[in-house]
Amino acid sequence: MNLLNFKDSKNLFKKYNIEVKDTEIFNDKESVLKFAKKIGFPVILKVFSDKIVHKTEKGAVVTNINDIKELENVFDELDKKFKDKEGMMIQKQFDGREVVVGMTHDNTFGPIVMFGLGGIFVEILKDVSFRVCPINKNEALKMIQEIKSFDVLTNFRGKKKVNLSKLADLLINLSKLAVNEKEIVSIDFNPVFINEKEINVADFRIIIKKNA
Repeated sequence: MNLLNFKDSKNLFKKYNIEVKDTEIFNDKESVLKFAKKIGFPVILKVFSDKIVHKTEKGAVVTNINDIKELENVFDELDKKFKDKEGMMIQKQFDGREVVVGMTHDNTFGPIVMFGLGGIFVEILKDVSFRVCPINKNEALKMIQEIKSFDVLTNFRGKKKVNLSKLADLLINLSKLAVNEKEIVSIDFNPVFINEKEINVADFRIIIKKNA
C-alpha cells in the first residue's frame, strides 16, 4: 500500500475543487498551537499515518478540544502513543451530518464512486450506492437519494436538510479526479461533514500505485 502524502493530497483537492477546510498537518506542537489560534476553537486533533485504518477506534482522533491547554495535553498524549506517524493533523471542528464518499477501481468497469452515511453507519448498515465514472449532476443526486437512509439527510429530528447540491458536486469532482488521475487506486473520504450551507472533507485516505 502506498499512501499519498498530505501535501500532494491537498494539491489534488485544490485541482478538483474538493473542499478540505481549515486543515493542516504538522510535526511540532508549537505549529499546531499556532494554527489552532488562527482557525479558532473547538478543534480536532488526529494522527496522520498510513498504518492506522480505523483512527477513532485506535484512539488516534480527539474531538471537541476547546482551548490551548487541552490541545497541548492531547498533543502530548497522541505524540507519545503513536511514534510511527507522518504527522499530526489539526482541523476546525465542523458541524453537520456525516457521510462517506469513496472511489475504487473495478477490473471490468474502471473507476467507480461510492456514497453512503458516514461513521459507524457505513459499516453496520452497508447502506451505500455506486456509479461507474464519469457521472453528471443528475446521476450524483440519484446516488444520494437512493440510499435507504436518505431521510437522515433531510429535515430529520429538527435538523435542516443538508445541501444536496454541494454533496452532488463532491461526487462529480471525485469522479473527474478518478477518471483523470490514473495512478490513484482508491480514495476514502470518511467522514465528510455536510450541513445546510457547507461541506467539508474531514478525513481522507488516498492510495496510489507503488510505482507512481
